[in-house]
Amino acid sequence: MDCLKASLRANAGARGWAVVILVAVAAGCNNGSSQGRLMEAQRLSSDLLVRFANATDAANRAVMAGTDETATEYAREAEQAIQTVQRDADALKPLLAGLDYTAESRLLEEFNGGFSEYRQLDRAILGLAVENTNLKAQRLSFGPAQKEADAFRDALESVARTSPAKDAWQVKALTATALSAVREIQVLQGPHIAEADDAAMTRLEEQMASSEGLARGALQTLAGLLPPASRPQLDRTTAALDRFHDFNTQLIVLSRRNSNVRSLALSLGKKRVLTARCEESLHAIQDALSKRTFTGTR
Repeated sequence: MDCLKASLRANAGARGWAVVILVAVAAGCNNGSSQGRLMEAQRLSSDLLVRFANATDAANRAVMAGTDETATEYAREAEQAIQTVQRDADALKPLLAGLDYTAESRLLEEFNGGFSEYRQLDRAILGLAVENTNLKAQRLSFGPAQKEADAFRDALESVARTSPAKDAWQVKALTATALSAVREIQVLQGPHIAEADDAAMTRLEEQMASSEGLARGALQTLAGLLPPASRPQLDRTTAALDRFHDFNTQLIVLSRRNSNVRSLALSLGKKRVLTARCEESLHAIQDALSKRTFTGTR
């Protein structure tokens, strides 16, 4: 009987040690799990900062791009970086919750709120940037519009050469007035393309219309002075002015859209504020996680 009791006591002791060992192993596994999750959280917080900076940089390059192709390329790059930031933020959230890091979770929520606003604004900015309407207006001004203005000048010179000697001085004055009026429109195109204010653009357009009216009035007066043989030259002059008018009208439409000016203004204004907010939250998350120990304690 005494032997039986001793055997039971030995077995009970062995079971007790087994329980202790199992608890210790479980605690060690939990410790390792917490350590791994913390390290992953720290890695993600660092990646978030880098990828958010990359997204901001790509968006800025899209706004400043000189061609449709580069603007589209940078806009695509910015959107891909934004999606990566969102994936990292989504992956970080459950890690912080599992570690019971309430302070970091709150900071991540702050970031997500600001980032949502950032994404919405960035999408609008990139949409404007790839339109490149101000750059397209500028190309019209320096390209087709310039070409037709020069054609108008050449046609006027041809008209002047066919004028009767008695009207030469008046024809010369009228052709100079017409050409000066067209050049005035060209001078106004640059300020119109760069202008952000609608009222200011309207005033510039009124000046353009006044100058064009002056040019057409000069052509009408010329028509009464020139002989019938000069009609083909005068028709070429009128046709060149009509083409110039069409290109100038297209230029105004593009300039009114103001996509480059608006995207730049938004980037330098509201977006800078949102960017700073997001970066502040990300830095705070990274700093808080860097102070955590591997045991998962606060």
